[in-house]
Amino acid sequence: MASNQTNRDTRPKTRVIVGIGLLLVVIGLCLVGVFVMIHGLKRLLLEKVGFGEGMVYVNGSGSIGLIDDDFVCATLDWWPPQKCDYGTCSWGASSILNLDLNVPILFNAIKAFSPLKLRLGGTLQDRVIYQMQDDQEPCSQFNKTDNVLFNFTQGCLPLSRWDELNTFFQKARAKVIFGLNALSQREVKMDGSVVGPWNSSNAEALMKYTVDKGFTIHGWELGNELSGNGIGASIGADQYASDTVLLHNLVRKIYKGFKVKPLVLGPGGFFNANWFTKFVNQSHNSLQVITQHIYNLGPGSDSRLIEKILNPSYLDGGSQPFRDLQNILKQSGTSTVAWVGEAGGAYNSGRNQVTNTFVNSFWYLDQLGMAASYDTKTYCRQTLIGGNYGLLNTETYVPNPDYYNALLWHRLMGRRVLSTSFHGSRKIRSYAHCSKRSNGITILLINLDGITQTKVGLSVENVTISVASKQQTKQIRPSKLLGIKEFTREEYHLTAKDGKLKSHIALLNGKELTVNSTGIIPSLDPIEVNLPDPIIIAPYSIVFVHIRGIHIQACT
Repeated sequence: MASNQTNRDTRPKTRVIVGIGLLLVVIGLCLVGVFVMIHGLKRLLLEKVGFGEGMVYVNGSGSIGLIDDDFVCATLDWWPPQKCDYGTCSWGASSILNLDLNVPILFNAIKAFSPLKLRLGGTLQDRVIYQMQDDQEPCSQFNKTDNVLFNFTQGCLPLSRWDELNTFFQKARAKVIFGLNALSQREVKMDGSVVGPWNSSNAEALMKYTVDKGFTIHGWELGNELSGNGIGASIGADQYASDTVLLHNLVRKIYKGFKVKPLVLGPGGFFNANWFTKFVNQSHNSLQVITQHIYNLGPGSDSRLIEKILNPSYLDGGSQPFRDLQNILKQSGTSTVAWVGEAGGAYNSGRNQVTNTFVNSFWYLDQLGMAASYDTKTYCRQTLIGGNYGLLNTETYVPNPDYYNALLWHRLMGRRVLSTSFHGSRKIRSYAHCSKRSNGITILLINLDGITQTKVGLSVENVTISVASKQQTKQIRPSKLLGIKEFTREEYHLTAKDGKLKSHIALLNGKELTVNSTGIIPSLDPIEVNLPDPIIIAPYSIVFVHIRGIHIQACT
């Protein structure tokens, strides 16, 4: 009986011990689960934020290109309000004929460059006649009409408007390139081919009037998109070269006695290797600048524009026309230089909420860097204002993000282009120039990755670098450029407001870029960073890095 009582007394204790053990096992499993979950979440967060490293290499032993000091250029077009694409009319009062020249933001936006090259031209320039001094008839305006060339009737440039434009541009310190009508009094056949030589009489009258009034024109360009197959009409390379020689002779005659004569430019069209080769070879050095147009993103109706802009392989393909044109110029032995005379990314007026927002910054700045690396002297953005790709908003004149990109490039990137490469993510693009107004270099980094923040090191190779301050001068090894504690660099970080790529507002170092009530363009102030610190480039961002006071062979 006693033994049975003992067994009965121990069973509850055993059950309790077993129960506690099971509870501990369950708690342990729960803790393991929690640990795994926390570790998984942590890993997930790290993957979402993303951290990477890379190195930008700059070869400072020699330059690979020499751009114009006023490399950045913009365009003004002739399109009237009736110009519509894909059911949207985006031009408003932005044309050469109706742009309000009394808006303070417009004046300040141009003068901020001092100077800004402005190319006045576009499709309808080949439908414009210029009012004569003795002409008493009022100027006719463009009217939209089907079944005529470019679907618009002829328009007219009043001399009074020409006076207003030149007075305004002179005050705003713009350098004007004017596109002349290459189809004046010429027959265009049903297949688009043009008959006969250029009739220069109307253009000559405008040029003489311009000289008599004391207006300065930086260059006269003949025709718009009439090269190769042409847009609406086309002129053979032989005839176009002959017409260009005629323009060159006119400039020499009208500007006789002038120490500096306007440039002669052409053809202002899309690249066609055979046509451009013939044109260059037969222009007999009458052509100072050969201009090509670039719309490599395709039509504005394309819903995949952002996908193209953020694709490094697609951007790489944009180098082909720059490379091919340079090869033609080198093989011909000509003194003619290359410009991009018009580039809006997406043709037919661009695409609203894409080519006028922050996301377009990646395409635009990459184009500037790429064009410069192939020795393109000037790059004209379509447009300063007008369409869905303007640097300024068509209705309010307020700068879009690309305006500030253009202004920062203009102020920071010098004439000499340096060979640059980036080792790391393919989604980071890198370009470098000698600095604009100081010793040193400026590096442009473009991060197409929307997830990864990247720490970037810098190596300047094949040179001896001298870093000077008020107290001392140090000779350092190129590989140790970011290892000098006594010195700083300037950085300009550009991001989209609220991280939204389709934002019309850009942030510079976290601060909104906005004009004030009087239309003053904001100052573009850098942050100071210790030179030893790596360059931190955030996801979907752009950074200009200005390293002052270093002396490299290519920049002397």
